[in-house]
Amino acid sequence: MERLLQYVFDGLSFGAIYALLALGLVVVFRGTGHLNFAQGEMAMFCTFIVWQINDWGVPLILAVAIGMLFGFALGAGAEATVIRSVAKKSPGGVFVVSIALFLGLNSLATMIWDRAEGYTMKSLFPNKDVDFVRILGAEWRYKYIGVLIVALALMGLLFLLFSKTKFGLAMRSVASNPESARLVGVPSGLVLASSWGIAAAMGALSGALVGGINGQLTPSLMFAVFIYASAAATLGGLDSPGGAVIAGLSIGIGEQLVAGYAPGWIGQDLKLSVALILIFVVLLVKPSGLFGSLKVERV
Repeated sequence: MERLLQYVFDGLSFGAIYALLALGLVVVFRGTGHLNFAQGEMAMFCTFIVWQINDWGVPLILAVAIGMLFGFALGAGAEATVIRSVAKKSPGGVFVVSIALFLGLNSLATMIWDRAEGYTMKSLFPNKDVDFVRILGAEWRYKYIGVLIVALALMGLLFLLFSKTKFGLAMRSVASNPESARLVGVPSGLVLASSWGIAAAMGALSGALVGGINGQLTPSLMFAVFIYASAAATLGGLDSPGGAVIAGLSIGIGEQLVAGYAPGWIGQDLKLSVALILIFVVLLVKPSGLFGSLKVERV
């Protein structure tokens, strides 16, 4: 029992990390109908901004808030200046532009913060050796519990945003039909930019949490997390915040159980491959995901 609980706690810990970044993917897709393949690198770059501000003497919590504001400006600015003009001419071009943003941000971070061994990142939550709770013999560290609470809180806030606010309704209308939304008075430009901005701000928060958990900050910080987050968003449904969180937690628990009880099946080197295969299978069998909305078109 103790062993099972430990694997579940570890899975919830990693799954919450995947869910945080997956929520950013959901926000962009829900508001624009596109996938932001640079979400992970935006989060990484904003995390370096957080580290730099904190290194200058600003308290970490305030540095994270500033990093989130920077992330919002980065995401909204990228959408308004690059993404929108490309999307009008070629929706498929957004994929190419987001990949270019991915490579550009990674290269820029490597150029500015070029220390080979990386940088020490502080945690937002208690992170000493004694900072854990013991449940039926299994240990669950406070920093992981904190990440799970943040993920659940963001899921709740996004649910309220999408279902209880006019802005959430505007996001859905712009994503489904931007021309019609514009004709009925929806400020589509503001909605599109805000969707990318909100997602990037959430990415800054998730990056700061991941960096604090790892204790080390490098330009490759969010690469593997982004793959798992993409699998979680695809499995849960690209327009479902709840689905993204449930799928992220499920993937985290699943990989820990397999690694613990059947370590010979899937080694560390094959974990990312499993996430990619999961994305392929879900897109093949149920493209809308487990909790996503089916797209209805008139013919």
